[in-house]
Amino acid sequence: MALTEQDWTGAADGLNAQGWALLPKLIDASAAARLRGLYDKEIFRSHVIMARHGFGRGEYKYFSYPLPDPIARLRPALYAHLAPIANRWAGMRDDETRYPERHQDFLDRCHQAGQRRPTPLLLKYGPGDYNCLHQDLYGEHVFPLQVAILLSQPGEDFMGGEFVMTEQRPRMQSRASVVPLTLGDGVVFAVHKRPVKGSRGTYTVNHRHGVSVLTAGARYTTGIIFHDAA
Repeated sequence: MALTEQDWTGAADGLNAQGWALLPKLIDASAAARLRGLYDKEIFRSHVIMARHGFGRGEYKYFSYPLPDPIARLRPALYAHLAPIANRWAGMRDDETRYPERHQDFLDRCHQAGQRRPTPLLLKYGPGDYNCLHQDLYGEHVFPLQVAILLSQPGEDFMGGEFVMTEQRPRMQSRASVVPLTLGDGVVFAVHKRPVKGSRGTYTVNHRHGVSVLTAGARYTTGIIFHDAA
């Protein structure tokens, strides 16, 4: 589904209400297969084995520049739709940070602060693998939204391995959401914080995301993070 065909009003509503929203059929099956096929190519800047760092089980690789298609195309195009939401959230929190219309202008801001390493990544999970709840921050300049795209088909390529979000509201216990993704679907979600209007004004909700234990098969995902890393 083309980005212009996505329900961006509905996505904004979902982000405001729960911190995440589905972007159905963000890429097609052939594009997903091409991305899966890149995993063993020499196009990555680093390779992380999660168990070595206490991140969970499984592995992922950060792409080098130049990014492959469709990530190189989707990253600035998605940013253009999400920057207005990010700016509204900043205004609600009385945060003076504003995000420019063009993604390259935001990247220039990151690079000037020493955040020059690309952050889009490709993740691979097998049976028993999982990703602990976490936040992808990487430096001083953080875009408050990111996108994950599922590159495998649940029930056929793998079992288990659900994408999970949690939110922690002030003085309340955490609430978890399981996001129902199928092959090619994206989920846009809060990287760390989102503002919520309450009866006594605006307060901040803290978010984390992860992946539950895979019980069978292989699960591939690509993550599109809009800020670069220090």
